[in-house]
Amino acid sequence: MKSILNFLLIFFLFPACSKSNDNPVPEPPVNDRSGFAKGADVSWLTQMEKEGCKFYNTAGKETECMTLLRDLGMNSIRLRVWVNPANGWCNKNDLLIKAQRANALGMRVMIDFHYSDTWADPGKQPKPAAWTAMSLDELKSAVAAHTKDVLTTLKTNGITPEWVQVGNETDNGLLWETGKASVSMKNYAELIQSGYEASKSVFPDTKVIVHVSNGYDNALFRWNFDGLKANGAKWDVIGMSLYPSYAKDKGYNTWQEVNTACLANINDMISRYGSEVMICEVGMPWDQAEDCKAFLSDLITKAKAVPNNKCLGVFYWEPEGYVNWSHYTLSAFDNSGKPTVAMDAFGAR
Repeated sequence: MKSILNFLLIFFLFPACSKSNDNPVPEPPVNDRSGFAKGADVSWLTQMEKEGCKFYNTAGKETECMTLLRDLGMNSIRLRVWVNPANGWCNKNDLLIKAQRANALGMRVMIDFHYSDTWADPGKQPKPAAWTAMSLDELKSAVAAHTKDVLTTLKTNGITPEWVQVGNETDNGLLWETGKASVSMKNYAELIQSGYEASKSVFPDTKVIVHVSNGYDNALFRWNFDGLKANGAKWDVIGMSLYPSYAKDKGYNTWQEVNTACLANINDMISRYGSEVMICEVGMPWDQAEDCKAFLSDLITKAKAVPNNKCLGVFYWEPEGYVNWSHYTLSAFDNSGKPTVAMDAFGAR
Protein backbone atom coordinates (compact mmCIF):
# COMPACT_ATOMS: atom_id res chain seq x y z
CA MET A 1 0.00 0.00 0.00
CA LYS A 2 2.83 2.40 0.86
CA SER A 3 4.35 1.91 -2.58
CA ILE A 4 1.01 2.68 -4.24
CA LEU A 5 0.62 5.87 -2.19
CA ASN A 6 4.15 6.93 -3.05
CA PHE A 7 3.42 6.36 -6.72
CA LEU A 8 0.24 8.44 -6.59
CA LEU A 9 2.07 11.21 -4.73
CA ILE A 10 4.81 11.34 -7.32
CA PHE A 11 2.28 11.22 -10.17
CA PHE A 12 0.27 14.20 -8.92
CA LEU A 13 3.09 16.31 -7.55
CA PHE A 14 5.39 15.89 -10.55
CA PRO A 15 3.24 15.88 -13.70
CA ALA A 16 6.26 17.06 -15.74
CA CYS A 17 7.63 13.54 -15.53
CA SER A 18 4.83 12.19 -17.71
CA LYS A 19 5.38 10.10 -20.82
CA SER A 20 5.22 13.16 -23.06
CA ASN A 21 8.62 14.23 -21.74
CA ASP A 22 10.30 11.06 -22.89
CA ASN A 23 10.60 12.67 -26.32
CA PRO A 24 10.55 16.42 -25.68
CA VAL A 25 9.89 18.71 -28.61
CA PRO A 26 13.09 20.68 -29.22
CA GLU A 27 13.00 24.43 -29.09
CA PRO A 28 13.15 25.96 -32.58
CA PRO A 29 16.61 27.27 -33.47
CA VAL A 30 17.24 30.97 -33.13
CA ASN A 31 19.20 32.74 -35.83
CA ASP A 32 21.43 35.03 -33.80
CA ARG A 33 22.07 38.09 -35.95
CA SER A 34 24.45 39.57 -33.42
CA GLY A 35 28.06 38.79 -32.75
CA PHE A 36 31.03 37.76 -34.82
CA ALA A 37 30.35 35.37 -37.71
CA LYS A 38 32.54 32.28 -37.82
CA GLY A 39 31.64 30.22 -40.83
CA ALA A 40 32.40 28.12 -43.86
CA ASP A 41 31.37 27.85 -47.47
CA VAL A 42 30.22 24.25 -47.89
CA SER A 43 28.64 24.48 -51.34
CA TRP A 44 30.13 21.14 -52.40
CA LEU A 45 28.40 19.32 -49.58
CA THR A 46 25.36 17.77 -51.28
CA GLN A 47 27.47 16.61 -54.22
CA MET A 48 30.04 15.10 -51.88
CA GLU A 49 27.34 13.25 -49.96
CA LYS A 50 25.77 11.97 -53.19
CA GLU A 51 29.16 10.58 -54.18
CA GLY A 52 29.58 8.76 -50.87
CA CYS A 53 31.73 11.14 -48.84
CA LYS A 54 31.32 10.96 -45.08
CA PHE A 55 32.53 13.17 -42.26
CA TYR A 56 33.81 12.31 -38.78
CA ASN A 57 34.62 14.18 -35.63
CA THR A 58 38.09 13.90 -34.16
CA ALA A 59 36.97 10.89 -32.08
CA GLY A 60 36.02 9.07 -35.28
CA LYS A 61 32.23 9.31 -34.93
CA GLU A 62 30.41 9.86 -38.20
CA THR A 63 28.71 13.26 -38.06
CA GLU A 64 26.64 15.30 -40.51
CA CYS A 65 28.98 17.98 -41.86
CA MET A 66 27.13 21.15 -40.91
CA THR A 67 26.48 19.76 -37.44
CA LEU A 68 30.18 18.98 -37.14
CA LEU A 69 31.10 22.52 -38.16
CA ARG A 70 28.64 23.93 -35.63
CA ASP A 71 30.14 21.72 -32.93
CA LEU A 72 33.59 23.06 -33.89
CA GLY A 73 32.43 26.60 -33.10
CA MET A 74 31.02 27.86 -36.40
CA ASN A 75 27.74 29.75 -36.46
CA SER A 76 27.37 30.61 -40.17
CA ILE A 77 27.18 28.89 -43.56
CA ARG A 78 27.97 30.42 -46.97
CA LEU A 79 26.46 28.93 -50.14
CA ARG A 80 27.08 29.77 -53.78
CA VAL A 81 24.38 29.76 -56.44
CA TRP A 82 24.84 29.43 -60.19
CA VAL A 83 22.22 30.31 -62.80
CA ASN A 84 21.95 27.09 -64.84
CA PRO A 85 24.86 24.75 -64.07
CA ALA A 86 25.28 21.80 -66.39
CA ASN A 87 25.14 19.15 -63.65
CA GLY A 88 22.57 20.87 -61.43
CA TRP A 89 24.81 21.30 -58.40
CA CYS A 90 24.60 24.78 -56.87
CA ASN A 91 21.47 25.68 -58.77
CA LYS A 92 18.49 27.21 -56.96
CA ASN A 93 17.02 23.89 -55.83
CA ASP A 94 20.34 22.53 -54.55
CA LEU A 95 20.96 25.83 -52.76
CA LEU A 96 17.58 25.57 -51.03
CA ILE A 97 18.32 22.09 -49.70
CA LYS A 98 21.57 23.23 -48.10
CA ALA A 99 20.09 26.48 -46.82
CA GLN A 100 17.24 24.59 -45.17
CA ARG A 101 19.73 22.34 -43.40
CA ALA A 102 21.78 25.29 -42.15
CA ASN A 103 18.66 27.13 -41.05
CA ALA A 104 17.38 24.08 -39.15
CA LEU A 105 20.65 24.07 -37.18
CA GLY A 106 20.17 27.72 -36.25
CA MET A 107 23.10 28.80 -38.36
CA ARG A 108 23.29 32.18 -40.09
CA VAL A 109 23.29 32.07 -43.89
CA MET A 110 25.19 33.94 -46.60
CA ILE A 111 24.18 33.58 -50.26
CA ASP A 112 26.90 34.04 -52.88
CA PHE A 113 25.55 34.90 -56.34
CA HIS A 114 28.09 34.15 -59.06
CA TYR A 115 25.81 35.33 -61.91
CA SER A 116 27.24 32.54 -64.04
CA ASP A 117 26.54 28.91 -64.91
CA THR A 118 29.93 27.99 -63.45
CA TRP A 119 32.85 29.45 -61.51
CA ALA A 120 33.22 33.22 -61.48
CA ASP A 121 36.42 34.56 -59.94
CA PRO A 122 39.18 37.13 -60.65
CA GLY A 123 40.38 35.28 -63.73
CA LYS A 124 37.00 34.64 -65.33
CA GLN A 125 33.50 36.06 -65.09
CA PRO A 126 31.58 34.22 -67.82
CA LYS A 127 27.99 35.12 -68.57
CA PRO A 128 25.36 32.40 -68.22
CA ALA A 129 24.72 30.75 -71.58
CA ALA A 130 21.21 32.15 -71.71
CA TRP A 131 22.49 35.68 -71.18
CA THR A 132 25.34 35.82 -73.71
CA ALA A 133 23.55 37.91 -76.37
CA MET A 134 21.95 40.34 -73.94
CA SER A 135 22.47 44.10 -73.93
CA LEU A 136 23.46 45.92 -70.75
CA ASP A 137 19.86 46.76 -69.92
CA GLU A 138 18.80 43.17 -70.54
CA LEU A 139 21.63 41.93 -68.32
CA LYS A 140 20.54 44.28 -65.54
CA SER A 141 17.02 42.90 -65.79
CA ALA A 142 18.33 39.32 -65.82
CA VAL A 143 20.47 39.94 -62.72
CA ALA A 144 17.47 41.42 -60.93
CA ALA A 145 15.11 38.62 -61.96
CA HIS A 146 17.53 35.84 -61.00
CA THR A 147 18.33 37.47 -57.67
CA LYS A 148 14.67 37.96 -56.80
CA ASP A 149 13.76 34.44 -57.90
CA VAL A 150 16.37 32.77 -55.71
CA LEU A 151 15.76 34.97 -52.68
CA THR A 152 11.98 34.68 -52.96
CA THR A 153 12.34 30.90 -52.98
CA LEU A 154 14.30 31.12 -49.74
CA LYS A 155 11.75 33.51 -48.24
CA THR A 156 8.85 31.25 -49.18
CA ASN A 157 10.62 28.45 -47.33
CA GLY A 158 11.15 30.49 -44.18
CA ILE A 159 14.84 31.30 -44.69
CA THR A 160 16.18 34.82 -44.27
CA PRO A 161 19.83 35.13 -45.30
CA GLU A 162 21.76 37.56 -43.17
CA TRP A 163 24.07 38.46 -46.06
CA VAL A 164 23.84 38.36 -49.86
CA GLN A 165 26.85 38.66 -52.15
CA VAL A 166 26.12 40.28 -55.52
CA GLY A 167 28.95 38.74 -57.50
CA ASN A 168 31.91 36.62 -56.49
CA GLU A 169 35.44 38.07 -56.38
CA THR A 170 34.55 40.84 -58.80
CA ASP A 171 38.06 42.30 -58.89
CA ASN A 172 37.55 43.37 -62.51
CA GLY A 173 33.78 43.38 -62.61
CA LEU A 174 31.39 40.62 -63.66
CA LEU A 175 29.47 39.32 -66.68
CA TRP A 176 32.41 39.88 -69.02
CA GLU A 177 32.85 41.62 -71.36
CA THR A 178 29.85 43.86 -70.75
CA GLY A 179 30.47 44.34 -67.04
CA LYS A 180 34.27 44.25 -67.10
CA ALA A 181 35.32 47.09 -64.80
CA SER A 182 38.54 47.92 -66.63
CA VAL A 183 36.49 48.37 -69.81
CA SER A 184 33.46 50.10 -68.31
CA MET A 185 33.30 50.86 -64.60
CA LYS A 186 29.86 52.35 -65.25
CA ASN A 187 28.51 49.04 -66.58
CA TYR A 188 29.99 47.18 -63.64
CA ALA A 189 28.42 49.60 -61.18
CA GLU A 190 25.01 49.40 -62.82
CA LEU A 191 25.02 45.60 -62.68
CA ILE A 192 26.03 45.65 -59.00
CA GLN A 193 23.24 48.14 -58.34
CA SER A 194 20.73 45.83 -60.03
CA GLY A 195 21.73 43.03 -57.68
CA TYR A 196 21.65 45.34 -54.68
CA GLU A 197 18.16 46.66 -55.41
CA ALA A 198 16.80 43.19 -56.17
CA SER A 199 18.17 41.83 -52.89
CA LYS A 200 16.67 44.69 -50.89
CA SER A 201 13.29 44.26 -52.61
CA VAL A 202 12.98 40.78 -51.10
CA PHE A 203 14.92 41.22 -47.85
CA PRO A 204 15.23 44.93 -46.94
CA ASP A 205 17.28 44.22 -43.83
CA THR A 206 19.70 41.74 -45.35
CA LYS A 207 23.20 43.15 -45.81
CA VAL A 208 24.49 43.21 -49.39
CA ILE A 209 28.17 42.40 -49.95
CA VAL A 210 30.43 43.31 -52.86
CA HIS A 211 33.26 40.77 -52.75
CA VAL A 212 36.83 41.30 -54.01
CA SER A 213 39.79 38.93 -53.66
CA ASN A 214 43.22 39.53 -52.13
CA GLY A 215 42.30 41.40 -48.96
CA TYR A 216 45.90 42.50 -48.56
CA ASP A 217 45.80 44.53 -51.83
CA ASN A 218 44.63 48.00 -50.81
CA ALA A 219 45.18 49.50 -54.26
CA LEU A 220 42.82 46.96 -55.83
CA PHE A 221 40.11 47.68 -53.28
CA ARG A 222 40.42 51.45 -53.63
CA TRP A 223 40.23 51.22 -57.42
CA ASN A 224 37.21 48.93 -57.33
CA PHE A 225 35.14 50.68 -54.68
CA ASP A 226 36.10 54.20 -55.75
CA GLY A 227 34.77 53.25 -59.18
CA LEU A 228 31.55 51.79 -57.80
CA LYS A 229 30.94 54.80 -55.59
CA ALA A 230 31.63 57.30 -58.39
CA ASN A 231 29.09 55.51 -60.57
CA GLY A 232 26.30 55.34 -58.00
CA ALA A 233 26.47 51.71 -56.89
CA LYS A 234 25.53 50.82 -53.31
CA TRP A 235 26.66 48.12 -50.93
CA ASP A 236 26.46 47.47 -47.19
CA VAL A 237 29.55 45.34 -46.65
CA ILE A 238 32.91 45.05 -48.38
CA GLY A 239 33.84 41.38 -48.75
CA MET A 240 37.41 40.10 -48.91
CA SER A 241 39.17 36.84 -49.72
CA LEU A 242 42.47 36.10 -47.99
CA TYR A 243 44.78 33.30 -49.12
CA PRO A 244 48.41 33.73 -48.02
CA SER A 245 49.54 31.38 -50.79
CA TYR A 246 48.50 33.94 -53.40
CA ALA A 247 50.21 36.93 -51.81
CA LYS A 248 53.79 36.35 -52.87
CA ASP A 249 53.37 38.38 -56.07
CA LYS A 250 52.72 41.39 -53.84
CA GLY A 251 55.85 40.75 -51.80
CA TYR A 252 54.23 39.06 -48.77
CA ASN A 253 56.11 35.92 -47.84
CA THR A 254 54.46 34.95 -44.54
CA TRP A 255 50.90 34.70 -43.31
CA GLN A 256 51.82 37.19 -40.57
CA GLU A 257 52.61 39.82 -43.22
CA VAL A 258 49.40 39.00 -45.06
CA ASN A 259 47.27 39.40 -41.92
CA THR A 260 48.93 42.71 -41.07
CA ALA A 261 48.29 44.06 -44.57
CA CYS A 262 44.70 42.79 -44.51
CA LEU A 263 44.01 44.52 -41.20
CA ALA A 264 45.37 47.80 -42.59
CA ASN A 265 43.11 47.39 -45.63
CA ILE A 266 40.08 46.64 -43.44
CA ASN A 267 40.63 49.80 -41.45
CA ASP A 268 41.09 51.82 -44.63
CA MET A 269 37.84 50.49 -46.14
CA ILE A 270 35.95 51.40 -42.98
CA SER A 271 37.47 54.87 -42.86
CA ARG A 272 37.22 55.57 -46.60
CA TYR A 273 33.69 54.33 -47.26
CA GLY A 274 32.07 53.93 -43.85
CA SER A 275 31.47 50.27 -44.73
CA GLU A 276 31.46 47.16 -42.64
CA VAL A 277 33.84 44.41 -43.79
CA MET A 278 33.47 40.64 -44.03
CA ILE A 279 36.29 38.19 -44.71
CA CYS A 280 34.29 35.89 -46.98
CA GLU A 281 36.99 33.35 -47.87
CA VAL A 282 40.18 32.13 -46.27
CA GLY A 283 42.34 29.05 -46.69
CA MET A 284 45.79 27.51 -46.34
CA PRO A 285 47.20 24.12 -47.35
CA TRP A 286 45.46 21.28 -45.53
CA ASP A 287 48.78 19.59 -44.72
CA GLN A 288 50.06 22.75 -42.97
CA ALA A 289 47.31 22.55 -40.39
CA GLU A 290 49.24 23.96 -37.44
CA ASP A 291 50.31 26.97 -39.48
CA CYS A 292 46.75 27.37 -40.73
CA LYS A 293 45.43 27.31 -37.16
CA ALA A 294 47.89 30.03 -36.20
CA PHE A 295 46.95 32.09 -39.27
CA LEU A 296 43.23 31.78 -38.51
CA SER A 297 43.57 32.42 -34.79
CA ASP A 298 45.56 35.57 -35.43
CA LEU A 299 43.18 36.75 -38.16
CA ILE A 300 40.07 36.17 -36.05
CA THR A 301 41.67 37.97 -33.10
CA LYS A 302 42.59 40.95 -35.31
CA ALA A 303 39.17 41.02 -36.97
CA LYS A 304 37.29 40.93 -33.67
CA ALA A 305 39.41 43.79 -32.35
CA VAL A 306 38.47 46.16 -35.19
CA PRO A 307 36.77 49.16 -33.54
CA ASN A 308 32.97 49.27 -33.32
CA ASN A 309 32.63 45.65 -34.49
CA LYS A 310 33.00 46.80 -38.08
CA CYS A 311 34.63 43.55 -39.18
CA LEU A 312 31.72 41.13 -39.16
CA GLY A 313 33.37 37.73 -39.43
CA VAL A 314 35.60 35.14 -41.11
CA PHE A 315 34.52 32.29 -43.43
CA TYR A 316 36.69 29.34 -44.49
CA TRP A 317 36.22 28.30 -48.12
CA GLU A 318 35.18 24.66 -48.46
CA PRO A 319 37.08 23.23 -45.46
CA GLU A 320 35.21 19.94 -45.91
CA GLY A 321 36.42 19.49 -49.51
CA TYR A 322 39.22 17.11 -48.69
CA VAL A 323 41.87 16.53 -51.32
CA ASN A 324 41.04 12.94 -52.30
CA TRP A 325 37.62 14.12 -53.46
CA SER A 326 38.04 17.76 -54.49
CA HIS A 327 41.74 17.92 -55.47
CA TYR A 328 41.59 21.26 -53.64
CA THR A 329 44.64 21.54 -51.40
CA LEU A 330 43.52 24.49 -49.23
CA SER A 331 40.80 22.57 -47.40
CA ALA A 332 40.89 21.92 -43.65
CA PHE A 333 39.82 18.26 -43.42
CA ASP A 334 42.13 15.31 -43.90
CA ASN A 335 41.52 12.49 -46.36
CA SER A 336 39.70 10.39 -43.76
CA GLY A 337 36.99 13.05 -43.53
CA LYS A 338 38.10 14.46 -40.18
CA PRO A 339 38.79 18.14 -39.44
CA THR A 340 42.41 19.10 -39.02
CA VAL A 341 43.61 21.15 -36.06
CA ALA A 342 43.21 24.25 -38.25
CA MET A 343 39.49 24.14 -37.45
CA ASP A 344 40.23 24.58 -33.74
CA ALA A 345 40.71 28.28 -34.48
CA PHE A 346 36.94 28.65 -34.83
CA GLY A 347 36.25 27.39 -31.32
CA ALA A 348 34.98 29.70 -28.58
CA ARG A 349 37.38 32.52 -27.96
